[in-house]
Formats: sequence, C-alpha cells, structure tokens
Amino acid sequence: MTITAQAAWDKCLSFIEDNINPQAYKTWFEPIKAVKLVDNALSIQVPSKFFYEWLEEHYVELLKIALVRQLGDNAKLLYVIRMENAKEDNDPFTENIPSTNRGTVQSQNVGIPLKSKSPELKNPFVIPGIRDVKIDSQLNSNYNFDNFLEGDSNRLARSAGMAVANKPGGTSFNPLLIFGGVGLGKTHLAHAIGVEIKDKFPDKTVLYISAEKFTQQYIESVKKNNRNDFIHFYQIIDVLIVDDIQLLSGKAGTQDVFFHIFNHLHQNGKQVILTSDKAPVDMQDIEQRLLSRFKWGLSAELNQPDFETRISIIKNKLYRDGVNMPDDIIEFLAHNIKTNIRELEGAIISLIAHSSFNKKDVTIELARTIVQNYVKNTKREVSIEYIQKVVSDYFQMDVETLQSKTRKRHIVQARQLAMFFAKKLTKASLASIGSKIGKRDHATVLHACKTVDNLSMTDKQFKKYVEDLHKKLSL
Repeated sequence: MTITAQAAWDKCLSFIEDNINPQAYKTWFEPIKAVKLVDNALSIQVPSKFFYEWLEEHYVELLKIALVRQLGDNAKLLYVIRMENAKEDNDPFTENIPSTNRGTVQSQNVGIPLKSKSPELKNPFVIPGIRDVKIDSQLNSNYNFDNFLEGDSNRLARSAGMAVANKPGGTSFNPLLIFGGVGLGKTHLAHAIGVEIKDKFPDKTVLYISAEKFTQQYIESVKKNNRNDFIHFYQIIDVLIVDDIQLLSGKAGTQDVFFHIFNHLHQNGKQVILTSDKAPVDMQDIEQRLLSRFKWGLSAELNQPDFETRISIIKNKLYRDGVNMPDDIIEFLAHNIKTNIRELEGAIISLIAHSSFNKKDVTIELARTIVQNYVKNTKREVSIEYIQKVVSDYFQMDVETLQSKTRKRHIVQARQLAMFFAKKLTKASLASIGSKIGKRDHATVLHACKTVDNLSMTDKQFKKYVEDLHKKLSL
C-alpha cells in the first residue's frame, strides 16, 4: 500500500512531538502542511522564508531522524515556502527549497599526552583544559561535495579529494595540493574534503586554517615563548587543511615550523591538504625543502569551468535557492560570464535580488542589464586559446603553426609573445601555459617571458608588436 504525504508527515510529527517541548512543537511544527511525497522526497509547506531558516538552523537533525525512521535512508525533505505577493489579484507564489540535511560540524575533544613542560596545551583556537583540548574544525558544512559539481575543469581535483575523504592518510595523494585562479573553488573543495571526512570518520581530528591565520598564531606563540606547544598542538591533528599556502612566501620562521609539523604528520600517516593560487613550481620565496614536500603527493589544478559545467552550476544554485528561471536566461548567463564560479554565482544573486525587490519577472533584458553592469565592473580575463588566436592572426599564421616545433625566428617570437601575454593576462600556471602552447614545459615559458621583456627594451619593432597585441587583447 502506498503511503500518502500526510500519513508520512503525521508519523514524523508523532516522533518529533515526543522529542521537543510542547511550546516549540506548537510554534514550529503545527503550522506545517504536508504537500506531496514522490520517490522518498517529502515536500512540506511552511509559512515563510524565516520559518524555513529557523527549522534548518534548529531542527534539521530532528527532522532528518524522523524522516529516516519513516521513509528510510534515502529520505529527502523539500520545503515549499508560501510567499504573499504585493498585488492582491495574484495568487500567492511558492519557492521550493531542499533541506541541507546537514548540521554544523561538531567540535571534538582530544586527549593529550602530557609531555610538554606546561600542564596546559596552548590551543590556538580555544582556551584548553588540562587534559582535553576542544578542537573546532573551522569547517563550513555548506561547502560539501553535493554542491561541488564535477566537470572537465575540476575532475582530477574532485576525484582526488573524494579518494582522500574515503581514506585520509591512506592514499598516495598526501599531500593533496589544489591550485588554480581566484573563484574557481579551491576553498570549497578543501572544506568539502574535511566535511566528508568528519561524516565518514567522526573520531578523526580535522582542522581547516588559512596560512595567514597560521602565521599569526605562530608569531603569537613566539611572543609568549610557547613555540613547542604550538607545534605539539598541530602534531595531534589527523587531517590538516591549510588554505592559501603561497602566503607563507618570504616568512622563514613560519616555513620552518610548518616544515616540522608537516614532517611529523606525514611520517605518522596523517593527511595534509593544501590550496594555492600557484603550482609549486611557480611559488616564489618558499624554501626548496618545503616545495619538494609539496610535490610528494598530487598537485591538482582547477581550471575555468566550461560551458556545460557553468550551466550545471547555475541550475544547481537556482535549485538550492528555490528559484525557477527560463533556460534561455540560464544559457545567456553561462555564455557571458566565463571567468570564475564566484562571479557567476554573484550575477545570479544580483539577478534574483533585482527581480525580488522590484517585483519584476526575470527576463532576458534584466539579465542583460545585470551582466553588462557586472562584466563592466569586473576585470576581464581572456583565455589562453583566445590569446593564441589573436597573436596568430596578428602575424598572419594559423594556431597550429604557432604551436609547432619549428625554430623559424618569426614563429618563435609569435609563440613567445603568446606565452608572455598568457602569463600576464591569465591566472594559469607556467606549466599549464606551456602545455597549451605547443606542449612546452614551464622553463620554456619562463624563458619566453624574459626574452619578450628584453626585446621590448632593445628592439623598437618588437616593442610595437607588444603594444599592438596588448591593445587587441585589452578590448
């Protein structure tokens, strides 16, 4: 016999009523109406967006337990939010928003062997007790694998992240270094790995920290003369995630202490995850002994998402925000905002806000206005492919000739100019630029950039090439 939405919700309510106080039940659960039940996904109607947010913040775990008890492990919860329109002649419209089904990542008490001189270990995050240190993982549970969509631009990094999450410290991806330009999802993926590990291995101590905060903590530990306690704290972590590791550049003391922490964790089978806006080979003022360790595991690059991935990102964002949007507008956004995911999501938020506040439908004209304002105020980043085409057209050759192995002087110079502008105008690594421009290595790209700089100062004709191409690529 097929169970109805109302019957399923009534049984959930019976369980919920037994587990919270009567006033809370009357306030937050009695006004809810069951709408439909399809494929173990129960839709419930709530009176307002605030109501939905309160349930998600305070009762998501209780709702999850009640649903699983009634509908099984694959149970899902969807909120239908009834929104009152300003005009009385219109029927109220609704938003459909999925439950996160996820609470915050819990802090963890860790027993400490008392080997240090001080009976208290100086936890950089909280004031510790004598025997236990309460470690807040600093993870954001909203950054998870469910909303980190896979595409050609991130498949290697995402797959490696999943492998690490399933077996932290037990794969050859240790350390896992995720690198790429601004807004491509490095921090999101790092958090997602940590959140997944905490889901699968609740007893593991996971800690996310930015390199900048790590440096501040180290400086503070030196001032207070407890450097050893600082090192000891980090050596008890099972999974250490350090964001923007390139910010350790030029900080000799911080690099030295991180070197000792890294060695201890790696030798003891603990997992290290790093993010950077540069590949290891492009990092400046980082000690060679650290760089060599960064290369022990896997370096995975995040690139700009392709058109199909951008479409998926927009649809996923709209689904999670409970917004319906015509396909032609989704495709327009995906075609026109290509640089990074953060800008794409920002444009979507702006579009929804303009539509909501002005009580207007989302139209292609509104989308065009938002994109024009957005792109106009955002520095445009061109692609390596586009740079090669512009340079090839300028020198009246095809891209295949520019990428070829020939050593003819005019072709070599065109290739060097393409590499120079790729480094100047994109966030791609030297290795990535070399790979895309004729399968060269990073050293060739570095040499090309130096050659262009030198010739620009000594050869008037070559300087004109640089100026002309700069104008064309800046349009």
